[in-house]
Amino acid sequence: MRVGNHKGKISLMAMTLLGLSACTSTPYTPLPDDPAYAPVMPMVSQQELEPTGGIFADNYANSLYSDIKAHRVGDIITVELSEATRAQKRANTQQGKDSSVNIGAPTLGGRGVSIAGNPLSASLSSNSDFDGNANTNQSNSLQGSITVSVAQVLSNGNLMVQGEKWITLNTGEEYVRVSGMIRPQDIGADNRIASNRVANARIYYGGTGDFANTQTRGWLAKFFNSPWMPF
Repeated sequence: MRVGNHKGKISLMAMTLLGLSACTSTPYTPLPDDPAYAPVMPMVSQQELEPTGGIFADNYANSLYSDIKAHRVGDIITVELSEATRAQKRANTQQGKDSSVNIGAPTLGGRGVSIAGNPLSASLSSNSDFDGNANTNQSNSLQGSITVSVAQVLSNGNLMVQGEKWITLNTGEEYVRVSGMIRPQDIGADNRIASNRVANARIYYGGTGDFANTQTRGWLAKFFNSPWMPF
């Protein structure tokens, strides 16, 4: 009975680990119109400006001598995606250790002590070697453009931007999402900014549908390659 209970506990533990692995590896399916990337509508001005016929309009420009750039909540700006990363790491470790101990035969009265004619002597030796070699090389590249909107104007004048772009294909959908903080001084005259000028940038590129699903491992395969796998 004790053996049966022990086996039952092991089976229950294995099922629990599989359940936890299935829950933690549930794939995330992005959907369009995510509130975190939705366009922000500009606030309605409480005070209406009366047209005076002048060339300069304070509601549409930063200053008298500046171009019309995004600087208010709801304004749009184009982010030029030009990301390229490359990482390479190599490690080689070798360790070795040899040790030995010899214990001579004891003597008693000037004569060696023996048992059944065999002298009492002992020797110990150990040898351990370790050789590790690792090499990794990874590179990524992302090119394109996406137009985002200003979600917030900070007290120092910097702009928080966010936006997404979805492209529907015959085998699914592809999306690009961008969010981060930019300086108005980095915005070009054509109302564009490079992605490497976006602070705290969050750039996501992915897809949904059959094409994306074929490149995703199932939860059971993830379990066997996870730290939960005891063997």
